[in-house]
Amino acid sequence: MRCCAIWIIPVLGLAGSPSLPQPLSPEEIVQGAAERIELYRKSDAVVEVLGRDGRPIEGASVAVRMTRHRFLFGCNMFAWDAQPTPEDQATYRARFSDLLNYATLPFYWWMYEEAPNYDRIVAMAQWCAERGIATKGHPLVWNHAAPGWLPADVDVILALSDERVSDCVSRFRGLIDRWDVVNEATDPFRMDNLLSDAWRHAGRVEYTQHAFDLARAAGPEATLLINDYRLDEEYTALCDSLRNPDGSLQYDAIGLQSHQHGGVLSPERIWAVCERFARFGVPLHWTETTIVSGPQVKDGWVGSTAEGEELQADQVELFYTIIFSHPANGALTWWDLSDRHAWMGAPAGLLREDLTAKPAYERLLSLIKGEWWTSEDLTTDGDGRARFRGFHGDYDIAVTVGPAEARIRTALAPGSETRVEVRIGG
Repeated sequence: MRCCAIWIIPVLGLAGSPSLPQPLSPEEIVQGAAERIELYRKSDAVVEVLGRDGRPIEGASVAVRMTRHRFLFGCNMFAWDAQPTPEDQATYRARFSDLLNYATLPFYWWMYEEAPNYDRIVAMAQWCAERGIATKGHPLVWNHAAPGWLPADVDVILALSDERVSDCVSRFRGLIDRWDVVNEATDPFRMDNLLSDAWRHAGRVEYTQHAFDLARAAGPEATLLINDYRLDEEYTALCDSLRNPDGSLQYDAIGLQSHQHGGVLSPERIWAVCERFARFGVPLHWTETTIVSGPQVKDGWVGSTAEGEELQADQVELFYTIIFSHPANGALTWWDLSDRHAWMGAPAGLLREDLTAKPAYERLLSLIKGEWWTSEDLTTDGDGRARFRGFHGDYDIAVTVGPAEARIRTALAPGSETRVEVRIGG
C-alpha cells in the first residue's frame, strides 16, 4: 500500500446554535421527533479528495464510519466490579460499553470512612478512558447520609466537606472532568443528620454557591452540574440563584433526575421540563432515569415480567426519542444497568438479574447504534467531493484511490459544516 498525504480542514459555518422550538401540541411532540432529530442532531459534511498535484480525484471510494456520539448516552457504573463471577463481570462490562459512551462513578462520602481509597475509582475511570467512555463523579456534596466518623462540630464538618470537594476535583483532573457538585439542594433539610445541621448552619443557597466556587477553583476546565429531583419552579429558582458576582452561572449544565417508578412522564411533561430549564442556556443532563419492567406491590416489587418488559421497551424508546429531539438536552443517564443492583430493588435495569438483555436494551441499541448512527459508503464526484449528513460525533473516514489509502479522523458538531481535505497519491 502506497503512502499518501492527508490534510484535515474543519470549516466552521456561520450558523449559531439552533433556536428552541415553539410550544408544541402533544401530537407534535411525538410525531415531530424524527424531524427535530434530523434538524438538531445532524450536520452536513464534505470530504474533498485531491491528488498530490492538487487536482480533484473523481471516483475515489470514501467510507464514513461513526465511532462515538457527541450526545452522552450513559448509565451509573456502580456495579462495574460487583459481579459474582468473572464471566458475569465480563458480560456486564461488555453490555455497558456496547451501548453507552458515558459513565457516572460513585463519590458518596459515607462510602470512604476517614481514609478514602480512590484506587477503585481510578481503575473504573481508566477502563472508561481506554474505551472512549466519558465519566462523571457523583456527588460531591449531598447530605442523604452522613459518614459515621463525622464530629458533631458543624464548623469542622464544613471544613472537611470543603476539603473533600477540592481534593476530589483536583485529584481526578484530566481523568474525571464532570461533576455533580451539589445534589438535591432544593430541600436538603428533609434529612436529619450532621451534614444537614452543617448545611443549615452555612445556609442552603450560600453553601451551594460556596461548593461551586471550590469546585471551579480546583478544576477550572471541568463541567460542573447542579442536580436535583425537583423539576418545578423550586428548582428553577435555585438554578437562577447560583451566579457569580458578574451574573454568569456557576454551573455548566443542569442535572434533571427522572426516576419513574410510580409511572412514566407524559410527552407533554417531558417537553415542559425541557422548555422550563432550557431558558438558562446551558445543556440539560437527564442524570438519573428509571422506567421499570414489573409491577409494584405493597411490600416491594414483583420481578421483571414479559409484559412489563415490552411496555418498558416502548416507554424507554419514547422517552429517549423525545429527549434526543430537544436541542437543549446534552446527556441522558440510565440508573442501574441491571436488575441485580437496581435502586429500591425494582426491576429497573436494562438487563435482567442474569444480565441477559431486556427488550429495552435491544431497543436502545437499535436507536443509539442504528437509527441514530451514521455509516456511509460514498464515491467522489467530478469535483473530487463526497457529501453526507451525519449525526454529531466522532468519525473514522477511509479514502481509497487504486492501491493508495488514507485513514483519517474528524468530528461533526452542531452549527457547522465539516470539510475534510485529503491529498492522496504516490
